[in-house]
Amino acid sequence: MLARQRQQLILQEISRNGAVRVSELTERYNVSDMTIRRDLDALERDGLVTKVHGGATLPVGRSAEEISFTEKLRQRQEEKQSIGVAAATLIAPGMSVCISGGTTTWAAANYLREIENLTIITNSTSVADVLCENPVVRQTVLLTGGERTPSHTLVGPVADKMLASYRADVCLIGAHGISPDHGLTTPNVAEARTNEVMIESSSQLIVLCDSSKWGMVGLVRFATLEDLDVLVTDHCTPSMYEALEGKVRRIVVSEAPEGAHGLVRVMQGEDARVAPDSRWSRYHAPARPPASEVDAGTGPAASPIKR
Repeated sequence: MLARQRQQLILQEISRNGAVRVSELTERYNVSDMTIRRDLDALERDGLVTKVHGGATLPVGRSAEEISFTEKLRQRQEEKQSIGVAAATLIAPGMSVCISGGTTTWAAANYLREIENLTIITNSTSVADVLCENPVVRQTVLLTGGERTPSHTLVGPVADKMLASYRADVCLIGAHGISPDHGLTTPNVAEARTNEVMIESSSQLIVLCDSSKWGMVGLVRFATLEDLDVLVTDHCTPSMYEALEGKVRRIVVSEAPEGAHGLVRVMQGEDARVAPDSRWSRYHAPARPPASEVDAGTGPAASPIKR
């Protein structure tokens, strides 16, 4: 296959999924890591993609540019679903949970809707729709007011005032980008402030972020890496782990589900090792897991988190 043909196929995959990883492309096209990196270099020079750590995404453009909810919903669907499965295992019946807007938190809401007696405070109309349409179990859902953004998120003084009046057990939040130097960022100034209020109103912070967001930077920072209690992502390279070590208290890595199960890998405290083969403990989580029932394998399961 000619380089230009391969690059066109890579571009089609990025357009379809929103991002690709170098490791996936080397296996798919049976070429070396350096060959794929040269392909991505060529596509980036043409302004067709943006290289990020371990892969490439659609062009970032300006740091204040904001993609619509519908467009983001088509990107990295399997990864977001697996992150949603993993996030649900961290939530127990009876908890109060703040949920921000975004397609990854929306994916998590599809699994949270089966956990009983949750009180959910959200500024996302899409998350509220998922939880309120055909409810599976008894839950209380509180939707803020505010100005609606392209990501179907309600922001501004009205949302901020309502969120500031609550004190939730856990905050589930997404991000436009996550990086060692800039933390969690968003292109929307008002959304950044609303995210800050949501975090301040919660005892613990769980960030849901697929690996294509690593290295991306939006216009405004709303949290540092040190603010994170848990990061739930689909993939974590050794270099990512090194950047996060000592800052994020806990990392949950989920792999895209196969059939009815998704593999979830957990790193926590003393269970983290420097050697790649012993860094993770593992267990299998059902595609729609009850939070109180986790089929534990070796090492600790991702049970509801505690301070």
